[in-house]
Amino acid sequence: MNAAILTKYLSDSRRSLTGWAAGTAVVGMVYASTYPSQRENTANLPEALREGLNIDQTAAGYLHASVFGIILPLLAMIYGVTAGTRAVAAEEETGRLDLLLAHPVTRTQVAVERFGALIAGAFGIAVLVWLGLLVIRGGAELTSVTPVEFLAQCLNLALLAVLFGALALGLGAAGGRRAVVLVTCAVIGVVSYTAHTFAGQIGADWLAYLSPLHYYIGGEPLRHGFQWGDMLVLVVASGLLFGAGVHRFNRRDINS
Repeated sequence: MNAAILTKYLSDSRRSLTGWAAGTAVVGMVYASTYPSQRENTANLPEALREGLNIDQTAAGYLHASVFGIILPLLAMIYGVTAGTRAVAAEEETGRLDLLLAHPVTRTQVAVERFGALIAGAFGIAVLVWLGLLVIRGGAELTSVTPVEFLAQCLNLALLAVLFGALALGLGAAGGRRAVVLVTCAVIGVVSYTAHTFAGQIGADWLAYLSPLHYYIGGEPLRHGFQWGDMLVLVVASGLLFGAGVHRFNRRDINS
């Protein structure tokens, strides 16, 4: 395996990947930079209201609740699903996958190298987000969060993108058409977010452990740094989803 498929796929995707990385980093920087004004607005609220709403005025609390809690994970999941769907399902529907497999390559090689390209893209996006946040860290009064803690959360962001990418690629490899893959991933994404957000409120804390978002941010990397156990769960889940899809991919007729 000489990684020719991986490098060609990255080359073909360089414009979209650059757009994803730059766009995600800019969005993160813009929203993170509003922390001083948001903190000031929150400070003007009555204390009883702040306590009732459980508002965390710290930099880590703000980033946890908004930037890394809603905006960036949504973008990461969309990137993962888009890239994972394109890797197999979209290529099969357009007939380009047949042309690729006519060359002396195996289906496993195609899936592995395209998944490798997806992983490279996810980590590239995460690194650019990390660098962007470091640039504004002082001016946005985010210095209470260390560069290592930012890195820990950004790496979890990459792993979240990889997980949803593995889900989309695995579904496509297993035989799902592009529309089926997109709808299935969207439903799983909504259910995952709902379980993570509302499990505690309905007295079913165990539900949160079924959501990948719990392992992405539940350990609060912005406060506690690397959460190796949570990261391992995301890695293993991604591997299982990808492996199951490739197993089916090797045993079915293309375009059947």
